[in-house]
Amino acid sequence: MKGKQITKDNHYLSQSYLKQWESSMGKVWCYRTLVSHENVPPWNETHIEGTAFFTHLYSRIERGSVSDEMENWFGSEFESPVSSVLRKVLKNDVLKPDDWRTLVKFLALHDLRTPARLLEYLERASKSSMDVMQNVIDNFPKDLEGFKNRAIESIPDDNKHNFPFKVTPEITGGEETVSLKIETDTGRASWLSVIQHQMRNTSSILHKHRWTILHSAFGQSWFTSDKPVMRLNYHKGSYDFKGGWNSKGTEIIFPLSPEHLLYTKIGAKPPQRGTRLSPAQTNSFNKLIVEHSFRNVFSKERVSEIEQLKARSIDPEQFKHEREFWENWHVEQGKSENYFFE
Repeated sequence: MKGKQITKDNHYLSQSYLKQWESSMGKVWCYRTLVSHENVPPWNETHIEGTAFFTHLYSRIERGSVSDEMENWFGSEFESPVSSVLRKVLKNDVLKPDDWRTLVKFLALHDLRTPARLLEYLERASKSSMDVMQNVIDNFPKDLEGFKNRAIESIPDDNKHNFPFKVTPEITGGEETVSLKIETDTGRASWLSVIQHQMRNTSSILHKHRWTILHSAFGQSWFTSDKPVMRLNYHKGSYDFKGGWNSKGTEIIFPLSPEHLLYTKIGAKPPQRGTRLSPAQTNSFNKLIVEHSFRNVFSKERVSEIEQLKARSIDPEQFKHEREFWENWHVEQGKSENYFFE
């Protein structure tokens, strides 16, 4: 009997989502912002099935076997339910409260699971891991049984099984001295554990905001990118993309199609659904979409304006470094997961 087929090509942009920008049958235009050589064309009409994915991006090694539990969870809980809602959006049909919740959950998923967000997580997670371990140490009880319980409580309830965390007490000198060995790892398992926790818990705050769908100007189209959800903060004379899911004044922006864009401004009444923006407003949003991109911008057609908004970087060393990172991703993460989840 053959084993279960594992989904190994993990798309960080849903194929059904990217299909909205289809340029020809099953294809989309992609502008690459990092290339290895000046002779590489800036644009490529690529197959949707073969873009915006990495092998085993969301896989986990559990008891020596590859698990695609997270990929299946993303599909069943967030991608499949949104299909019918997106059809309503494209036809400008009335959306029910459950439809809005489904759209917002879809947005949250695409905010969290991109390679760009992974790299951001890896940069900051070392400190977070140290905080967890320090919490265990600070709350170390006198009795060993209490220690075991307190160590487990340091991890969110829904992630106890999946978070890479080991605490091993070693008693020396009879019962007089206890040495504490605490181990964790910042990588795929911890990242997926955080995504799972945020989708099940933290993302609920997004449903409290007032959402709308804005239309691009006649004759113009929204772009999208490999980092499609923007959390925009305006300051006096400047702006950044460091807004939070519940930060008053933050604008959260997510293109749904070349014509439709999901939008809220936290703490403010949104424009009426179906509001069609002016050409200048459409250009402003598209500028932000391109600027916020990581390595790829997607469009229904080749647009020279995109090249002007974000000049590509020709950097063979950086290109090689990133390629090797993704080629080694599954093997290196698998070693860690084998250790923590054997």
